Amino acid sequence: MERVDCVGALVYDEERRLLVVKRAHDPGRGLWSIPGGRVEPGEDDPTAVAREVAEETGLTVEVGDLVGEVERPGPRGQLYVIRDYEATAVGGTLTAGDDATDARYVTRSEFLALSTTMLLVSTLEQWNALPG
Repeated sequence: MERVDCVGALVYDEERRLLVVKRAHDPGRGLWSIPGGRVEPGEDDPTAVAREVAEETGLTVEVGDLVGEVERPGPRGQLYVIRDYEATAVGGTLTAGDDATDARYVTRSEFLALSTTMLLVSTLEQWNALPG
């Protein structure tokens, strides 16, 4: 089974709203998730987190601690190993780009009303990482 290393970013604003993106491509096209994606060859996790957030949201982030790791099956038999990190926006202008058709900060009630990627809500609940 092919292993695919991925990262995600848990970025909160000063009101503890969570940064989410609407995915433009599969897997999960049209669903909401946190910014993230594959770790490219030669990248460490923090570099990949910062690159993915910039590509998908236009924001520059400082990457913090690892919050948690999950494994998800891929559509063609791969195993996605996803490590999610805390991150703080330090610059840039929020705008959807690359693999995102929309990007915004959401409150807990807004987040829970969105159509999100598989197990995102339950995973963030387990990590005590829901917005607000």
